[in-house]
Amino acid sequence: MTLVEILAVVVILGLITVTLTVGLSGRVGKAKHSLARTQIGQIVSQVATFQLDKKRYPSASDGLQVLTKPLAQPTDAFFLDPAQILDPWGRAYLYVIPGPDGHPFEVLTYGADGQQGGTGENADLSSSNLKDD
Repeated sequence: MTLVEILAVVVILGLITVTLTVGLSGRVGKAKHSLARTQIGQIVSQVATFQLDKKRYPSASDGLQVLTKPLAQPTDAFFLDPAQILDPWGRAYLYVIPGPDGHPFEVLTYGADGQQGGTGENADLSSSNLKDD
């Protein structure tokens, strides 16, 4: 093989790699958003179980940590592993009480950028509007 043929193969492999990387990066962002939606639904379910068990919602000062160790035990019906109150971007989900629009509470994440607002992967996800999305 000549040097030109080898360079052509390297360029083609580079183009394929770039195409796959760009295509997959968008899917990773969508996957993390879907995972966050699922996790928020699970947290909302556990907060509702906490409310049934304790006859109150977790306070703002307790936050979602009341669902994990050391404040909760694995035998509690509302228990969550501490890693389950972290969003896919590694930040703790936010817990707001009372929630907006008459909701008793809200669980939310600000998306990939960690800033309020945004679109796409940076869009906020909230328990108060998961059914609307």
